[in-house]
Parts: sequence; C-alpha cells; structure tokens
Amino acid sequence: MNLSRVAPERRAMIVGIGETRYTKRGQQADRGEWALACEATVKACRDAGVDPRRIEGLASFSGDSSLPWLMQHALGIQRLRFASMVWGGGGSGSCGALAHAVAAVESGQADTVLVFRSIVQRTDSRYGAAGGFSEVPQIDLLAPFGMLTPASMFAPIAMRYMHEHGIHHAHFAELALTFRENAQRNPRAVTHGQPLSLAQYMASRMIAAPFRLYDCCQESDGACAILVTTTERARDLPCKPVRVLSAQQGGDAGWGSGGMGTHTMPAAEYGAGNGHQLARDLYADAGITASDLDFAQLYDHFSPLVLMALENFGICGRGEAGDFVASGQIRPGGAMPLNTSGGLLSEAYIHGLNLVAEAVRQLRGEATTQVANAKVGLVTAGIGSTPTSAAVLAL
Repeated sequence: MNLSRVAPERRAMIVGIGETRYTKRGQQADRGEWALACEATVKACRDAGVDPRRIEGLASFSGDSSLPWLMQHALGIQRLRFASMVWGGGGSGSCGALAHAVAAVESGQADTVLVFRSIVQRTDSRYGAAGGFSEVPQIDLLAPFGMLTPASMFAPIAMRYMHEHGIHHAHFAELALTFRENAQRNPRAVTHGQPLSLAQYMASRMIAAPFRLYDCCQESDGACAILVTTTERARDLPCKPVRVLSAQQGGDAGWGSGGMGTHTMPAAEYGAGNGHQLARDLYADAGITASDLDFAQLYDHFSPLVLMALENFGICGRGEAGDFVASGQIRPGGAMPLNTSGGLLSEAYIHGLNLVAEAVRQLRGEATTQVANAKVGLVTAGIGSTPTSAAVLAL
C-alpha cells in the first residue's frame, strides 16, 4: 500500500515476533501444527505486550493447517475481523502474508493482525512417495522429465545461470559457509554447533546437479509468528516497533512457474524496461533504492537462487552476483550482510517467515550477527512460483 495514501496513525508496524524451538523434520511429530502456531503466537504477543485476545486478523500462506476458527478458539480472540491465506506452496507467500496483514491494518479492516506459519513434517520424504505431490499440482507435466523434487525442478535453471554468467561452485560455497558461520552465533539455529568447512562442502554428495547437499535448505519443524498493528497502537506498547515501508506480491510473465517456465530466471536486471517488476514496485512504494539497504534476508532454498535474488533486487548487476559474493560483501562487515541468522540453509526452513523475524531483530539491534547501525532491510520470499513476494522494513 502506498504510504502517501495512508493516514500516519494507521501505518503498519511490526510490534512482536515469536518462534518455537526449531528442529529437524520429524523431531516434533508429537506436537501438532496448531499447538506450535499458538506457542509462537503467544510469544509474539508477549514480545509486543499485547493480549492475544486483542488480535483481530489472521494471515498465513502455503496452506497452513491452523484454521482461523481453531486459532480464535485457542487464543480467546474476541473479535475476528480479517482472515487470509496466500495461494501457493512453499515460501513464495511469506512476505505476501505480511502484505495482507499490512493491507488489513492500513485499510482499517483490523487493528492488530497475526502473520504465522507452522510446519510439522513426517520423517519420510515430502516428495517421491505415492500420493506425496499435493504441494506440486503440475507434477504430472514435470515427472516425465525426472523433475520429482524441488531440487530437480530448479537444477536446469541454475545450470543455465552458471553457463551464462561463469558461476561455479566456489560461489555457492561462499553462501553456504557464510550462512553456516552466522548460524554458529545463533542458538536458535538447527545447525548451531555444527560448523561447515569448504572441504566438507566440496565433498558433500550431489543432490541434483549443480546442487550439492549444502546448497539445499533444511527440512524443519517449528512455527514463527509476526504481530502487525497500527502506528497509533504501537505508541502505547513497550516494544520497539519496526515499520513496514512496503510489502508486495508479484511475478513477471514466463518467470514464475518454476520448472515449467522458460528457464530465464533470474528475471531481467532491476531497472530495465522488462525487468523484475516486483523489485521496482517494492522500492518505489517504500521510497528507497537498493543502495539504501543495510542488509538483506534472501530466501535461500537453494544457493544459486540467492545469487539470482541479488541481481533481481538490484543489489548487484546482472551476471555480477558471483563476483559480489566472492569479494566478501555478504559477510558480517561487508557491504550487504545476508541471512544473518543462518537463513533457511542453516537456521531453519519455516517457509521463510523466520527471515522476516530476523529482519525485525536486526532493526531492533537484537540479532546474534548484528549489522552496525541497521536502519533499512530487505526480505524476499521464494523465487520459483507466482506470486512471489518481498518486503522492506525500517526503523
């Protein structure tokens, strides 16, 4: 929503974040997604100093099973005025759900909206078993080509990107090792206490060329919650609020259908006439450019797609992401620190909502890998299905 059209007192603020313990897939099978969603919500409300009964809206994505009436019953919500679910599987809707919450708050549909995602997975694979393709409705078209998993679906796109721009595994390793190092400072991270060396990375097995094991995100159990309210209400709360300068959804033609697309990801460079419209809309709405960013939390389901996101969102030019990461710019103290909690590769895979929580911590000055004087940050959702989404947060 364009801030110039919103009364100052109704502009959206993030006032609370809450997270459960993050674990490997299957390690919280004794608890349901509903229970984890409620735990994360209660923590977010405590963080904000808000009574859960005062929540008026719910927003989620990726088919979260914690239905509105279940959440209302468990939390004692007195008046539910808004509820929404972003279409699509995976994490493409993580910032989209935030966008829904912002729209509800700034339009007056609700004064306090909860954004949440809860995941409890079985110990068997999400893909490859009979009847296990519910998250990928286009599987019948992809299966004849061996594209049975997310890794195999994205592999041709990554391979073409490597070929066109001289990208190699050392660039991917820089991402994986930087994020793992960040996770060693983050006690919430599933891989905390499990450092990764370049030799380990290079020796790891190939999952779907060019993806090695450590190029692929984790499979995790856990829940994350974000509480959004108006500027007027935030003034009365004991927390340190964070502004949502913009939250957007979108996808360029021929780009957002993953393995079924034209394999032209990343989209044309930011700023070009046929460029990544989502990035341009996001920055225009926020009133910033990429040069104003102090850090970014980029959706890292696969290492090469982080490189593409760097280019899509104008942090570097088309074909320059490999050199950008190799020069150390994404490390702590670099020009653009990335995924400071460890990201999806090394903190946890909660479909990207934990990246939003980390951006809030950065702006509050509470991160375990803190960026000095952080004022503005970018969060992106999963590249690969339309609509994807992104957000700009600021103090």
